[in-house]
Amino acid sequence: MTTLHSYWRSTAAYRVRIALNLKGLDYQQIPHDLRVGEQAAPAYASVNPQQLIPALEVDGVVLTQSLAILEWLEETHPEPRLLPARAADRAAVRAMAQTIACDIHPLNNLRVLARLRAEFGADENAVSRWIAGWIADGFEALETLIAKRGGAFAYGDTPTLADCCLVPQVYSARRFNVDLAHYPRLVDAADRAGELDAFVAAHPTNQPDAD
Repeated sequence: MTTLHSYWRSTAAYRVRIALNLKGLDYQQIPHDLRVGEQAAPAYASVNPQQLIPALEVDGVVLTQSLAILEWLEETHPEPRLLPARAADRAAVRAMAQTIACDIHPLNNLRVLARLRAEFGADENAVSRWIAGWIADGFEALETLIAKRGGAFAYGDTPTLADCCLVPQVYSARRFNVDLAHYPRLVDAADRAGELDAFVAAHPTNQPDAD
């Protein structure tokens, strides 16, 4: 059995759930509530020493870091393809995914926001501005890229790793009340992907540990 260590509202875990569903793979979930620090429990630390979500256990192998997991899924279960056939197109999709997973998400995750509050005295208004600022920086670039290279989805006319990352990030932006009016093409691509069964099943509110 494939086991995903997850948390219902983690956008990194959300990405992996989408990809697992698109690939048609069965998996069970073990939830770890990040709000109370369950990811730091010794049992999970022995699985993932970084104590971050997600981790994927398959046949005795533990995979960590959501983009590494997505790449592994693409290599080991190549159909349906989540990366285009041409090398240049694959690089473009990876760049879109990394804009989210490397440049937006890490600066807005729970441990960074907690540090802003605890060590720098940021109030909730300051935290909200921080979140919105980093999302805006990334979304402005993605809006241009999607307008140029998008089709029905973020890149072309089939879902890719870019959509696996984009849909959770739009969910997070809406959760924090970020104004998305400046990114119509991006929002359209995310909403279209979000209607697919694989994305619906992966949505945070449809997870077994959801509030």
